[in-house]
Amino acid sequence: MIAPQPYATIDDAMTAYAAHISASKVALFRELDLQLVMGDRAGARFGDAYSDRRWFNCHCNGGVFNLGHRHPAVLAAVQQALGHLDVGNHHLVSGHRARLAARLTASTGGHLPGVVFGVSGGEAIDLAIKVARGASQRPNVISIIGGYHGHTGLALATGDPQYRDPFGPNLPGFVQVPFNDLPALTAAVDDRTAAVLLEPIPATLGMPLPAPDYLPAVQRLCRDRGALLIVDEVQTGLGRTGRLWAYQHDGLAPDALVTGKALSGGIYPITATLLSREMHASFDAHPLIHISTFGGAEPGCAAALAVLDLVEAPGFLDRVNELSERIARDLAGLPFELRRRGLMMAFKFPVEGAGLMAAKLLFDRGVFAVWANNDTSALQFLPPLILSDDEAADLVDRVRAAFR
Repeated sequence: MIAPQPYATIDDAMTAYAAHISASKVALFRELDLQLVMGDRAGARFGDAYSDRRWFNCHCNGGVFNLGHRHPAVLAAVQQALGHLDVGNHHLVSGHRARLAARLTASTGGHLPGVVFGVSGGEAIDLAIKVARGASQRPNVISIIGGYHGHTGLALATGDPQYRDPFGPNLPGFVQVPFNDLPALTAAVDDRTAAVLLEPIPATLGMPLPAPDYLPAVQRLCRDRGALLIVDEVQTGLGRTGRLWAYQHDGLAPDALVTGKALSGGIYPITATLLSREMHASFDAHPLIHISTFGGAEPGCAAALAVLDLVEAPGFLDRVNELSERIARDLAGLPFELRRRGLMMAFKFPVEGAGLMAAKLLFDRGVFAVWANNDTSALQFLPPLILSDDEAADLVDRVRAAFR
């Protein structure tokens, strides 16, 4: 059944979108013939609102739809919560927020006992940076060239110039170094460095994997020089890499972890910044020094708790790793390098811009995936974590047909 839409035709919808939201996005989609308006959606697939075409969602909005679209357990949890809750009041004590915070803390083995909720990944990153500055009493932050942490404030300052230069000069004290380049990072970290911020696998950079011992070496460097380590797991977290958190592959003990996207279950926006006891103590002197009106909205807590129930269930992560091995085996021989950790995957081509062309080839075969914006020779490939065996086989067949 095609979901009802406010415009009669796809052209009407795209014209209105161009007029009021983003003319350049519509122009790009039309140029690449990627015209669709998301309509009905369930599980691993979504449909076009104006036709009977359907696509496997292998973009998953960066992990928002890790559990597919409208997962019944998450949907039921939010529907039940909406029967007696609204967003709540950030100034008051909430058992719903407390329960979710306790679950998130437990997911780190108790290492990160402090939790601050937000609505967007950028907001959560901003919080981690400002707390790192406050806790360390140092001003500078180091991030990765080609990484991405959001379009707001301090998060924007950690990103590449293309995202911030149109809006004025960057804030002082923000430095970028290449990923997997320990000498460059060693040269950059000094006694004015508050924190090193990185994604364990930088998604927008085309998902290069960390070199052996790179991330542990980053942590040792931070410890030796008094800097804090912030891991951005907005995309890598909650099972995407085959572990609950990607940092666990390398045995890290970060000072802060940022999660979002998948935490929402694709149903209700919520993010969280998990903090060490020392960092969380920044709030001790003034309980209202940081607020987020919609952060930790109580129906969002219900969604996030349902997500944790699913990804922490026995066998769930084993299944993610099984799917990863199966898909990698069945895609062997195609004209790209397959980068992967769990179902965090990318197709890396030898030619700049090939990721855009690959997106078009897959789109025409019923697979929706998006190129890496900071490395257009790579295509992000993020299958839902809940694929059945039949769906995985169908997906692989479509990919192989696209590149045959």
